[in-house]
Amino acid sequence: MYQSSTRERAIIKFRDNRFETLNDHLASEEPLEIQLAYGPVSQRQQMSLAVTMRTPGADFDLVYGFLFTEGLIQSRKDVLQMRYPGVQLSPEAQENSILVELHPSARFDAARLQRHFYTSSSCGICGKASLEMVQSQSAFLLSTHQPIIHPDILLGLPEALLPQQSLFNHTGGIHAAGLFSSRGDLLYLREDVGRHNALDKVIGAVLQKQSLPLSDTILLVSGRAGFELVQKAVMAGIPIMAAVGAPSSLAVELAEAHNLTLVGFLRDGGFNIYTGGERIVLQ
Repeated sequence: MYQSSTRERAIIKFRDNRFETLNDHLASEEPLEIQLAYGPVSQRQQMSLAVTMRTPGADFDLVYGFLFTEGLIQSRKDVLQMRYPGVQLSPEAQENSILVELHPSARFDAARLQRHFYTSSSCGICGKASLEMVQSQSAFLLSTHQPIIHPDILLGLPEALLPQQSLFNHTGGIHAAGLFSSRGDLLYLREDVGRHNALDKVIGAVLQKQSLPLSDTILLVSGRAGFELVQKAVMAGIPIMAAVGAPSSLAVELAEAHNLTLVGFLRDGGFNIYTGGERIVLQ
């Protein structure tokens, strides 16, 4: 089963005072329904957890990352398997639905989800319920003593990430999340129409290798640094997060509360440090 990450469409382009008909490439955006099976073997239950708009590709990474960063699983071992459900569905329908089989012993509170849960392509779980979840379920404490990086490391991240953003370079309309070592080496890159989806895909890919927390890494995200991105970085134990755009006020508050170094406007040879400046060598 395969679904392309791009679509081709005929457009009319105006430039240099003339019209031209040509084909353009668009970033694909499709719904993904996440279904969840949980409970003891003799009392299994199934529910539709969420529908998120995403760019097809690395869907299992997305779901693993989503479940972890929203506090629904604690490790890779909480998941027995993931699969596209039901041979009776068309291939297209199967691609847009994933069934997650939780381990019978996995702790799962369905009532909490029914009270507080919603998602879209622009935002993860939002608001007071999510803030309380981060405070109570964040698995990793961030040390103020590591890593310590030089400004040149930060300044080199956008230049290292952009050439690897194949979907962005092809369409111009997609977000990226890149995970770097503290030396500035690119470790993981994922792209998606949803900025939080791109980050979930990165964290989900790492989670499947059972290598959390990400205590010696730097996260770079395209666009702005919203609250939901900081929330996911904190949940994964990432100590330094940088964004090409601006952070929101709640993102800064959450970063400060959890000792996350938050950098914004990382572009054109400069950046702003909003929290956690002790991890960056100041000259």
